[in-house]
Parts: sequence; C-alpha cells; structure tokens
Amino acid sequence: MAEEFLINFTPQETRVALMQQGVVQELHIERTHGRGIVGNIYLGRVARVLPGMQSAFIEVGLERTAFLHVADIWEERGGQEPVRPIERILGEGQNIVVQVQKDPIGSKGARLSTQVSIAGRLLVFLPQEKHIGISQRIEDEAEREALRTRIQGLISDDAPGGFIVRTMASSASDEELATDIAYLRRLWAEIVQRSKGAQPPTLLHHDLTLAERVLRDLVSSDTEKIVVDSRENFQKLSFFAQEYMPQLVDLLAHYTGERPLFDLNGVEDEIQKALARRVELKSGGYLIIDQTEALTTIDVNTGGFVGARNFDDTIFKTNLEAAQALARQLRLRNLGGIIILDFIDMENAEHKEAVLAELNKALARDHTRITVNGFTQLGLVEMTRKRTRESLAHILCESCPTCGGRGEVKTAQTVAYEILRELLREARQFNAREYRILGSPTVIDLFLDEESQALAMLSDFIGKPVSLHAEASYTREQFDIVLL
Repeated sequence: MAEEFLINFTPQETRVALMQQGVVQELHIERTHGRGIVGNIYLGRVARVLPGMQSAFIEVGLERTAFLHVADIWEERGGQEPVRPIERILGEGQNIVVQVQKDPIGSKGARLSTQVSIAGRLLVFLPQEKHIGISQRIEDEAEREALRTRIQGLISDDAPGGFIVRTMASSASDEELATDIAYLRRLWAEIVQRSKGAQPPTLLHHDLTLAERVLRDLVSSDTEKIVVDSRENFQKLSFFAQEYMPQLVDLLAHYTGERPLFDLNGVEDEIQKALARRVELKSGGYLIIDQTEALTTIDVNTGGFVGARNFDDTIFKTNLEAAQALARQLRLRNLGGIIILDFIDMENAEHKEAVLAELNKALARDHTRITVNGFTQLGLVEMTRKRTRESLAHILCESCPTCGGRGEVKTAQTVAYEILRELLREARQFNAREYRILGSPTVIDLFLDEESQALAMLSDFIGKPVSLHAEASYTREQFDIVLL
C-alpha cells in the first residue's frame, strides 16, 4: 500500500506521521529534552547485584538505574555450557559496556543488554557474534540462503563480528551491502576507542535522531514521498541520505506552504482523537480504550448501528469494522504489552474465525512484533504487542491532578460528609474557639443549602461555632479545617 511520511520540525520536538491513502497510521514524537535512548551504548557501573532475581542495576547516568537480567548478558560459551549465575559474572562497582533495549517506561528503569547490536540501513552488526542471520520477514528459503552466501562473500573470514540481514537488503547491490558493512565496522571501532580510558557513567554512542531513524528503519519500497517542513532539517536529511542511502534522496521534498503541514493533512485532529477514550466507527459502533500500566483493554460496542438484517449480522459487521479500527489504534497510540480485546459476543463459530482473520490481516501491517492468542473461553481475544517506548498518551499527557488518574472525582456530598467527620475528629482533639472550613465553592454552597442543617447540628454537638470560606483555587476534593 502506497505511503508517505510527513515530518514536522520545531525547536522543541520532531513529529512524524505515516500516511496511507490520506489516513494517519502511525505517529512518532521525539522531544528535544526527552529523546528516546533505545540503541544508546553506555559505559556503566554495576550499582547492585540481586542474586534472587538474577539481575543487576546498572548506573549509566540516567534519572533511574537501569535493569540488566542475566538472560541479557552475553558470554562466549560452548554448545552445552550452562548460563552462569549473575553473581559469578558481575560484581558491584564493576565497569560494563551496555546497550539500551527499552526506554524507561512508567516507574520502570531502562532495560539493558550487554550484547551490542548496531543497526545500519541494510544490516545489523553484532560485534560479539560470528554468525549471519536473516530477517524473519524474508520467508523464501532460497532467497535467505542466497543472501547469506552474498554476505559471507563480502566479509573476510578473520574479521570479527556477525551480521543480521534486514528485509530491505534483499534488493540491494553488493556495493551497497559492502558500504554498509564498512560503515558499521568503522562505527564500532570508534565506540571501542571512546570506551578506552573513559570513566563511567559515559555515553559512548547515541542512536540517530527520529527523522534519521525514519529514513533508516521505516521507509520501504511502498514509500512514495517524505515531506519535511523545515528547510534546515531538509538539508540535513538530504545530506544524511546522500551519504548513507542515496536511493532515498529523490523521495525527500521540502514543504513551503503557509498552512502548517500537519493541519493541511488532518494530522492535528487525529492526534486529538488518539488521546480520547472513545473511538467512533463509521457504522455507528464505537471502541472504548482503557490503558493501565499492566495492560490495555479495548471494548467493542454496537452503539447506534442497526443497519443489518438481523442482530447476528449487526454484531458480525461491527466486529469486522472494529478489528480494522483497533489494529490502526494500536499503531497510532503505540499501545504495547498485554492487550485484551472484548469483541461483541458471537455465537457463530464462522463469524469468530472471520473476525480473527480480519484482525490478523490488519495487524500484519504493523512493524512491531505481535502475538495473537485467539478467543478465550470468555470470548475475549488476548494478544501482546512489543513495547519499546512510551505510548502516545504517556508522551503527551499526565495524570489529572484533580482525580489522580482515576477518571472521576468524589461528589460534593461525599466531600461534605468527609469534612463533617474530620471536623468531629478535630473537635475531640483540640479545644479551639472556632472552626473554619475552607473548601471548593461547590462544597461550600452545599453546606449553605442542602447540608446546612447537618452542619448546624454538628456545631451544636461540639459546642463551637463553625464558619465557611469558599476557595476558588481548591479542587472539589480539597479542603482544610482551620482552628481559630
């Protein structure tokens, strides 16, 4: 399917939208002060070793120490040699070269590995390995063997390191492959040289900017155009493409129109929709998407859709449309981890199979690794989507300071009753001359109207006057009791 990339630059952030048939399919955002660190290589120091968890915390200069599991520690071993326990590999205070596998997400620190991999456009270089691997997306066995033979012919037997052949290498010439090999080896040599004599924590290598990663990782044979709205960055990307991937130079275009690029293509509206909990379907049905730290749930509802001949057909058509829509929402919002899909219940087994097939077809366009487990006994579809960076909502939003992320606030009546109970506690502990309640205007209005009798009764019970003061800056759940 034909696609194009829109790249919007400001001094504060870079935003990239992947468009297919005029519809936004993916959004990538990188902020100047919060760039992702996946792929970065650090010289770190072991802060703690936890034998019980077979893991260690590594100080690499980030806000939180990063996490390294024993399974992510590379060691040269024989075929049958078992993995050594982590306490025999690492010690506190030890220097170690590590690479970030996952950005810090929520309360979790970055995930590390000691097996370094450096991505080029056509190949991924593995300095510690010796084998040549082929991308799983290249399924034809004859093509896989042909690629492996070509790479083996381009590298000398005594040269260290192995390679993984990326999908786009299948159409590359030997000259392009040789150029990528030389570039990756040179880059690794510079990293090794930088690590000598360095004191941890030190950043040895940082990955490309978002726009450069788009050219390296996301542009495919389906890409027709890459539109950039900044002259300076258009020139930088053109220079980058000319040096490393000249076949992309002709795809780059500089947008010079008066109207903002994202406004012109409806991307700003899509960003706002991608932050909403409810997603409308064209048929009248809708999705409800709830994201938590552990998992995401997506609920499908028929809404106002009553167009089919019978109820089963209505459900079936809504679920088919929802399967396409939710696959797009996963990419657009970058939802990862465990995902539970609650389609409308279907009795017909053929309908279930058709919905599942439609879902898998829609998910096949996703670059991220996905596993779909099918319908459970409860009629839910369980799936996982690899999570390597924060979701769109976590990048652009934060928990509401009023409700603390609950999505709801206490009623004014609930808060009023809490105040009355707190007032009674204060009166039993302190012998004040008067008590003053400071609260939000809605709660104070309630005390002046519906709950005035309850407040008067409590004032008589404690034998002290109670005055009221409305604070416009207070949220509904916020209150104070002042002793006068």
